[in-house]
Order: sequence, then C-alpha cells, then structure tokens
Amino acid sequence: MKIIKLNAIDSTNSFLKELARNTLLEDFTVVVANSQTKGRGQVNKSWFSEPFKNLTFSIFKHFSDLEIQQKPYLNFAISLAVFKTLESLCVPNLKVKWPNDIMADNKKVCGLLIETTFQKQYIKNAIIGVGLNVNQEVFPADLPHANSLKNILGKEFNLNDILESLTDNIQKQLQALQQEKLESIYQEYLASLYRKNIPSVFINSNQQKFMGVISSVSKEGKLIVKLEDESYTEFDTKEVTLATI
Repeated sequence: MKIIKLNAIDSTNSFLKELARNTLLEDFTVVVANSQTKGRGQVNKSWFSEPFKNLTFSIFKHFSDLEIQQKPYLNFAISLAVFKTLESLCVPNLKVKWPNDIMADNKKVCGLLIETTFQKQYIKNAIIGVGLNVNQEVFPADLPHANSLKNILGKEFNLNDILESLTDNIQKQLQALQQEKLESIYQEYLASLYRKNIPSVFINSNQQKFMGVISSVSKEGKLIVKLEDESYTEFDTKEVTLATI
C-alpha cells in the first residue's frame, strides 16, 4: 500500500483519477488530503469538511475478474468496511443509509463516492472516496444532520490511527469480495440498513413526497420500498431519497 499525503486539493477522487490516467499506479494507492476544497458526494452533491479535522481520502483499486454486474457488491463491501471500523470504536446506533452513507444516531458521519472504469464485461479499476467526520465540532447551518465522532463520543481522535483502521478493513472487505463471499457481504449489508421496516418519508426525482417502508435492497443495488397500497417498487439512486428526520 502506497500513501500520498497532500496538504490541500480540490478533490482526492479527481486527483487520483487524473493520476491514474497518466501513471501506472500501484494497487491500493491511497491519497489523503488535510484540506479538500471541492469534495464530491453522491449524485453530484458536494462534501464539506473542515481542514485538518477530518479524514478525506481516496483509494485506487485494480480488479482483474470483478464482473460489472457485481458492482453493487463493491458498494456493499466498502460500506461494511467503514461500518465495522466505527463499530470497533464503539460509535453507537450505527446504520448504513442506502446506498452508502454511514449514520450514527440518525446523523451522517461518513459518505462514500465509488467511481469505476470498465473493460468489456469487467470492472477494471475503482476509485473509492471516503469522507469521515472525525474531530469537527461545528457544521454549517445547511448541514443540520451532519455529525462527527468527537461530538458523539466526546473525545479527540488521531486521524492516522483511524486511517490505518479504515484502510485495513477496506482491504479485508475487498479480499472477501474477490473471494466471492457475495452472499455474506450482501446479508451483512442488509442487516445494517438504516430505517429498514420503519415507516419513512421519501422524496422522488420530481421532488414529491410519499410514505413507504424500506423492505430491502436488491442484489442489483436498488432500494426496495413497500408503498402504502402494499405494492413494492424498486428505486435507483437518482430516483429517490429519504427525507431527513
């Protein structure tokens, strides 16, 4: 594992993506930034992180035989790696909010952005971006549902120690993925799912609200929601979001 540490960058995912275009990267190259000025999240959302307080990093991972249809399992595996890391720190009430936000006490502490390149029917490379709120205590007014490990557990954390634990767990989960322990990964992901079987408010792509209950996530990575008329509908990431509570 090679770690590149940067003081400031617009986006670790963008930096690593550009580096991969021009350099033959070592597998599991990690880029860590003290300050990220244009961090990116899911569905073109931005990711705010106070400099020197949190972990913002990206990992370059090369695959040789991971098929395109197994891409959802990559998302499941990385979500579980972060979940297990925080679980080992005794962070309470942990859940994975579909597709891959990590929640603690109904507030977001970590977001993931996984970008892949393909070759024929296989995933060639993945850039795995992680933004974890660690020691930040105050968040902007427009992020009322963000929180940090320090706020939750009342103590300061060593960023390098958590980075080491995170990368170790990510490697373990990727190894399980490559060993095709797919059903185990899938079931663990489902067991950690946020608001599963709890009536919730959703917002569709037309910004309309509706009631439903998260029943499951399909093996294709789609959210399965039981609607008020007892029917079940599958949603992709751009088609629905959970309303904040």
